[in-house]
Amino acid sequence: MRASDIRALRFNPAAARLRVAAAVGVAAALCVAASLCGSAAHAQEIPKSSIAAAREVLIAKGAAATFDPVVHGVIEKVKNYLLPTNPNLSGELNDVAQTLHKEYDPKRSEVLDELARAYARHFTEHELKDLTVFYKTPLGQKWAREEPAAIEESIHLVTAWGDNFSEVVMGRFRAEMQKKGHPL
Repeated sequence: MRASDIRALRFNPAAARLRVAAAVGVAAALCVAASLCGSAAHAQEIPKSSIAAAREVLIAKGAAATFDPVVHGVIEKVKNYLLPTNPNLSGELNDVAQTLHKEYDPKRSEVLDELARAYARHFTEHELKDLTVFYKTPLGQKWAREEPAAIEESIHLVTAWGDNFSEVVMGRFRAEMQKKGHPL
């Protein structure tokens, strides 16, 4: 494996964010579809009070805002899908998109409800209430505010570490293969 091959394997934070955004969009769509279809996952009834507690956690944590762009993104994705096949209709497609943004804006609440159901399946109502209390404290607010930056920084640090380590491993592979009479 050449150094250029190793560089190709490096973690790309921008690509990772794009993959996460796509996964979130798909997951949100699947959650909404599953709720509309009455899937087995929803067969387990979750108390409304637990869902409300989970919703509070998501709002207090600031996670709700992370998923707000899902509805907007779906509308834009469909518009952009239709645009290349109908370039002369770009103005009309933009008008329809604006109408749909206004009409479907309340759907953001449905996405939040689906996320709340997921959290309510993994945490007790008491735990969710404790989390809400935490996220409303100064430390909890700082955690919610600073966690994305800490994650981003961690990604960069781990990427750099992995790049350096891959060079060490490459050196070892070459040395060990040299011992076996196979120069790489």
